[in-house]
Amino acid sequence: MAVTVRTRKLLTLIVAILGLSVVIIDGTAVGVALPAIEEDLNATLADQQWIANSYLLALAALLLVGGSLGDLYGRRRVFTIGLIGFGVTSLLCGLAPNVELLIAFRALQGAAGALLVPGTLSLISAAFDPDERGQAIGQWAAWSGLTGALGPIVGGALVDGLSWRWVFFINVPVILATVALTVRYVAESRDPTAQRGLDVPGVILAAVGLGGVTYALIASPADGWGDSLVLGALALGVAGLVAFLVAEARSGHPLMPLGYFRQGNFAAANAATLAVYAALSGAFFFVPIFLIGTAGYSALEAGFVLLPITLVMLVVSPRAGRWGDRYGPRWFMAGGPAIAAAGLLLLARLDENTNYLTDLLPGLLIFGLGLSLTVAPLTTTVMGSVEASHAGVASGINNMLSRVGGLLGIAVLGTLLAFRFERELDHSAPPDIAAGASVDVGAIDVQNGSASGFSAAVAEARDRPLAEPDTAGLSAPVADAVQIVVHDASVSAFRLSVVAAAALALVGGIISAIWIRNPERVKLGISEVCRACSRTGVVPVPPKAEPEESR
Repeated sequence: MAVTVRTRKLLTLIVAILGLSVVIIDGTAVGVALPAIEEDLNATLADQQWIANSYLLALAALLLVGGSLGDLYGRRRVFTIGLIGFGVTSLLCGLAPNVELLIAFRALQGAAGALLVPGTLSLISAAFDPDERGQAIGQWAAWSGLTGALGPIVGGALVDGLSWRWVFFINVPVILATVALTVRYVAESRDPTAQRGLDVPGVILAAVGLGGVTYALIASPADGWGDSLVLGALALGVAGLVAFLVAEARSGHPLMPLGYFRQGNFAAANAATLAVYAALSGAFFFVPIFLIGTAGYSALEAGFVLLPITLVMLVVSPRAGRWGDRYGPRWFMAGGPAIAAAGLLLLARLDENTNYLTDLLPGLLIFGLGLSLTVAPLTTTVMGSVEASHAGVASGINNMLSRVGGLLGIAVLGTLLAFRFERELDHSAPPDIAAGASVDVGAIDVQNGSASGFSAAVAEARDRPLAEPDTAGLSAPVADAVQIVVHDASVSAFRLSVVAAAALALVGGIISAIWIRNPERVKLGISEVCRACSRTGVVPVPPKAEPEESR
């Protein structure tokens, strides 16, 4: 049956929304599934960090390459390959028998996502006329925001009702339906002006650099900074990043053109992006784990916890974009992170007896307000600091650096959390307890005969901060003592990580206050931006600017 042009455009928009939604839901749902994965696969905190970071590492390193491949070889083709790859790797993640394979499959899933994500916007850009593009992109962005809110809730329901494995299995039927729609209804398109060369050395060096630094940060709490493998990974990572910068400066078609950073607003906005997204990703990687493992929330309850942030952003972000356009982005980008930091500091009060309304909700609302005031002006600043013809590359760099910020935020905050947790355990359980001494833990006196069991249980908990300790086989008083020590250490470690996240957010605000300069006017309308950004699938989309002649 023949399909009208209007219907084909609508189906293309649906395909783009479904493609991005499956990636967003997967990324947000995995966070609430990590405690269940920890229990089922005996995963340490470092393993949980790698489950997130192996995906982010591959996605960050390959995101711009995925967009370029679509321009060269066909956007529908590369998008479809990304869909199929994401579906296959999702199935493999759900079937993973151990944590090592799960981490490996997550890296492959990130590589598939790098082919899929840029295509979600480029397909819309190719299918819609310039005067229709803004509305289509607005619908795409709105539905993407909704799926971001639903991801943790869907993930929590699947974990509680079925298994953590269904967080990955649920992707498969959605992807099968999306592939069928793509093949049947989406037209193929290419960019005839796209360069044929791909920056393969840049991709390799970026992956080696980020991977080495990330490994060193994650492994250091368990192995120590004096460990030869940790030091070697750190040295390799730093060398890789330095070599990446050198290679990009010399490349004829660089992955990240360094010349853009000579523009002050572009450099400052991307530096702020690194800090703010490190704070965002790092803090809210650990919040669900803490709530489930230490505060006793179910996965579904933890999934609902972050919903207020999304709701605040849906209401405030469009207005913040207009305010930033009218008054300039500088003080929104400075004040927004400061407000977000204040919200995080409120979350630093959480303990094992967390009440949602009085302890969690105020901090979440304030954090959401700060983030809402930041994101749209920041994105518009990145776009407005380059010529319209370069906006696609600029948005891609910003999108990539936001993933890098998340990658480093999870690694850095996890390192701080693990070190504090171990130090608190060492303080609460002195080394001589295993020899038969008695130790008073709160109101509970662990006597000689039980001290070795107490010590063994605490030692076993060392590499699993924020998780419920294993007290099987211990008497009730000793089990209670282990619970007190491990929970107190988890609370202390979590609070340090949240305070560090607040400091990172504040750094982003300080960078903006010092180096961002308000432009005379933002000159990029949404259709122009989206047309230029079709290679990268940048999220979020800048707010629509007024036509130049109307000002």
